[in-house]
Amino acid sequence: MTDFSNDTIINKVAGSGLITLNLEDYYDKSERVLFDIKPLLFREMILKEQEFRTYIKEHNWSQYTGKNIAFTCSNDAIIPIWAYMLLGVAVQPYAKRYIFGDLAQLEQLLFSEALAQTDYTKYKDMRVIIKGCGDLKLSPAAYVELTSKLLPYAKSIMYGEACSNVPVYKKRS
Repeated sequence: MTDFSNDTIINKVAGSGLITLNLEDYYDKSERVLFDIKPLLFREMILKEQEFRTYIKEHNWSQYTGKNIAFTCSNDAIIPIWAYMLLGVAVQPYAKRYIFGDLAQLEQLLFSEALAQTDYTKYKDMRVIIKGCGDLKLSPAAYVELTSKLLPYAKSIMYGEACSNVPVYKKRS
Protein backbone atom coordinates (compact mmCIF):
# COMPACT_ATOMS: atom_id res chain seq x y z
CA MET A 1 0.00 0.00 0.00
CA THR A 2 1.32 3.46 -0.92
CA ASP A 3 1.27 6.25 1.66
CA PHE A 4 0.23 9.54 0.01
CA SER A 5 -0.09 11.51 3.26
CA ASN A 6 3.29 13.23 2.85
CA ASP A 7 2.96 13.94 -0.90
CA THR A 8 2.35 17.55 -1.75
CA ILE A 9 0.56 18.61 -4.87
CA ILE A 10 2.44 21.35 -6.66
CA ASN A 11 0.53 23.74 -8.87
CA LYS A 12 3.07 24.35 -11.61
CA VAL A 13 0.80 26.85 -13.39
CA ALA A 14 0.51 29.03 -10.29
CA GLY A 15 4.26 29.01 -9.85
CA SER A 16 5.06 29.67 -13.49
CA GLY A 17 4.84 33.46 -13.31
CA LEU A 18 2.25 33.56 -16.07
CA ILE A 19 -0.20 36.46 -16.07
CA THR A 20 -3.61 35.72 -17.59
CA LEU A 21 -5.58 38.54 -19.20
CA ASN A 22 -9.23 37.94 -19.94
CA LEU A 23 -10.70 40.24 -22.58
CA GLU A 24 -14.12 39.67 -21.02
CA ASP A 25 -12.91 41.80 -18.10
CA TYR A 26 -12.85 44.75 -20.51
CA TYR A 27 -16.34 44.08 -21.87
CA ASP A 28 -18.83 46.90 -21.38
CA LYS A 29 -21.99 45.18 -20.13
CA SER A 30 -24.28 48.05 -21.15
CA GLU A 31 -26.94 47.25 -23.72
CA ARG A 32 -26.15 47.86 -27.39
CA VAL A 33 -28.78 49.29 -29.74
CA LEU A 34 -28.67 49.52 -33.52
CA PHE A 35 -30.68 52.61 -34.47
CA ASP A 36 -31.58 52.18 -38.15
CA ILE A 37 -33.07 55.31 -39.74
CA LYS A 38 -34.44 53.41 -42.75
CA PRO A 39 -38.03 53.36 -41.33
CA LEU A 40 -37.86 57.15 -40.90
CA LEU A 41 -37.30 57.73 -44.60
CA PHE A 42 -40.00 58.44 -47.17
CA ARG A 43 -40.37 55.16 -49.10
CA GLU A 44 -37.33 54.04 -47.10
CA MET A 45 -35.16 56.04 -49.53
CA ILE A 46 -35.58 59.79 -49.03
CA LEU A 47 -35.01 61.84 -45.92
CA LYS A 48 -37.55 64.64 -45.60
CA GLU A 49 -35.97 67.20 -43.32
CA GLN A 50 -39.11 68.56 -41.67
CA GLU A 51 -40.54 65.12 -40.90
CA PHE A 52 -37.16 63.95 -39.63
CA ARG A 53 -36.81 66.95 -37.33
CA THR A 54 -40.36 66.38 -36.04
CA TYR A 55 -39.51 62.74 -35.28
CA ILE A 56 -36.39 63.78 -33.40
CA LYS A 57 -38.35 66.33 -31.40
CA GLU A 58 -41.16 63.92 -30.45
CA HIS A 59 -39.22 60.66 -29.99
CA ASN A 60 -38.70 59.36 -26.44
CA TRP A 61 -34.90 59.50 -26.27
CA SER A 62 -34.83 58.65 -22.57
CA GLN A 63 -35.37 54.98 -23.49
CA TYR A 64 -31.67 54.95 -24.48
CA THR A 65 -30.43 55.93 -21.03
CA GLY A 66 -27.17 54.15 -20.25
CA LYS A 67 -27.13 52.28 -23.57
CA ASN A 68 -24.57 52.22 -26.37
CA ILE A 69 -26.07 53.29 -29.69
CA ALA A 70 -24.92 52.70 -33.28
CA PHE A 71 -26.67 54.91 -35.86
CA THR A 72 -26.96 53.44 -39.34
CA CYS A 73 -29.12 53.20 -42.43
CA SER A 74 -29.59 49.66 -43.69
CA ASN A 75 -30.87 50.90 -47.03
CA ASP A 76 -28.68 52.21 -49.82
CA ALA A 77 -30.07 55.71 -49.43
CA ILE A 78 -28.14 58.94 -49.52
CA ILE A 79 -28.42 60.39 -46.03
CA PRO A 80 -27.04 63.84 -45.31
CA ILE A 81 -24.37 63.87 -42.61
CA TRP A 82 -26.32 66.40 -40.54
CA ALA A 83 -29.08 63.79 -40.04
CA TYR A 84 -26.74 61.59 -38.01
CA MET A 85 -25.45 64.66 -36.21
CA LEU A 86 -29.03 65.54 -35.17
CA LEU A 87 -29.53 62.02 -33.85
CA GLY A 88 -26.35 62.36 -31.80
CA VAL A 89 -27.51 65.67 -30.32
CA ALA A 90 -30.88 64.13 -29.40
CA VAL A 91 -29.51 60.98 -27.75
CA GLN A 92 -26.45 62.56 -26.09
CA PRO A 93 -28.09 63.41 -22.73
CA TYR A 94 -29.16 59.77 -22.33
CA ALA A 95 -26.85 57.33 -24.11
CA LYS A 96 -23.67 56.04 -22.57
CA ARG A 97 -21.94 56.11 -25.97
CA TYR A 98 -23.10 56.63 -29.54
CA ILE A 99 -21.44 56.31 -32.93
CA PHE A 100 -22.20 56.20 -36.62
CA GLY A 101 -21.71 52.61 -37.75
CA ASP A 102 -22.88 49.10 -37.06
CA LEU A 103 -22.83 47.00 -33.90
CA ALA A 104 -19.45 45.46 -34.76
CA GLN A 105 -17.91 48.93 -35.05
CA LEU A 106 -19.54 49.95 -31.78
CA GLU A 107 -18.18 46.83 -30.09
CA GLN A 108 -14.67 47.53 -31.34
CA LEU A 109 -14.82 51.13 -30.16
CA LEU A 110 -15.99 50.07 -26.70
CA PHE A 111 -13.09 47.61 -26.45
CA SER A 112 -10.63 50.21 -27.74
CA GLU A 113 -11.76 52.70 -25.13
CA ALA A 114 -11.55 50.11 -22.34
CA LEU A 115 -8.13 48.88 -23.45
CA ALA A 116 -6.86 52.48 -23.64
CA GLN A 117 -7.51 52.84 -19.89
CA THR A 118 -4.99 50.14 -18.97
CA ASP A 119 -1.41 50.80 -17.88
CA TYR A 120 0.52 48.21 -19.87
CA THR A 121 3.85 49.06 -18.24
CA LYS A 122 2.85 46.71 -15.41
CA TYR A 123 3.34 43.84 -17.89
CA LYS A 124 6.97 44.76 -18.56
CA ASP A 125 9.03 41.58 -18.95
CA MET A 126 6.04 39.43 -17.95
CA ARG A 127 4.78 36.25 -19.59
CA VAL A 128 1.19 37.01 -20.56
CA ILE A 129 -1.56 34.66 -21.68
CA ILE A 130 -4.56 36.21 -23.37
CA LYS A 131 -7.43 33.95 -22.34
CA GLY A 132 -9.07 32.36 -25.34
CA CYS A 133 -12.23 30.69 -24.12
CA GLY A 134 -15.07 32.40 -22.36
CA ASP A 135 -18.74 33.10 -22.20
CA LEU A 136 -18.71 35.89 -24.81
CA LYS A 137 -17.97 35.69 -28.53
CA LEU A 138 -15.38 38.43 -28.91
CA SER A 139 -14.09 39.97 -32.11
CA PRO A 140 -10.63 39.02 -33.33
CA ALA A 141 -10.02 42.78 -33.56
CA ALA A 142 -10.10 43.04 -29.76
CA TYR A 143 -7.45 40.29 -29.44
CA VAL A 144 -5.26 41.97 -32.06
CA GLU A 145 -5.55 45.33 -30.32
CA LEU A 146 -4.70 43.89 -26.91
CA THR A 147 -1.70 42.14 -28.45
CA SER A 148 -0.48 45.39 -29.99
CA LYS A 149 -0.77 47.14 -26.62
CA LEU A 150 1.22 44.38 -24.88
CA LEU A 151 3.99 44.01 -27.48
CA PRO A 152 6.21 46.86 -26.27
CA TYR A 153 6.20 45.48 -22.72
CA ALA A 154 5.60 41.74 -22.44
CA LYS A 155 8.40 39.19 -22.42
CA SER A 156 6.07 36.76 -24.17
CA ILE A 157 2.44 36.63 -25.28
CA MET A 158 0.41 33.48 -25.58
CA TYR A 159 -3.18 32.70 -26.47
CA GLY A 160 -5.41 30.18 -24.73
CA GLU A 161 -5.09 28.67 -21.29
CA ALA A 162 -2.04 28.06 -19.11
CA CYS A 163 -2.32 24.30 -19.62
CA SER A 164 -2.61 24.53 -23.40
CA ASN A 165 -1.54 27.75 -25.03
CA VAL A 166 -0.36 28.92 -28.40
CA PRO A 167 2.78 31.05 -28.43
CA VAL A 168 2.17 34.33 -30.23
CA TYR A 169 5.23 36.43 -29.39
CA LYS A 170 8.53 36.07 -27.58
CA LYS A 171 10.88 38.99 -27.04
CA ARG A 172 14.34 38.35 -28.37
CA SER A 173 17.03 38.17 -25.71
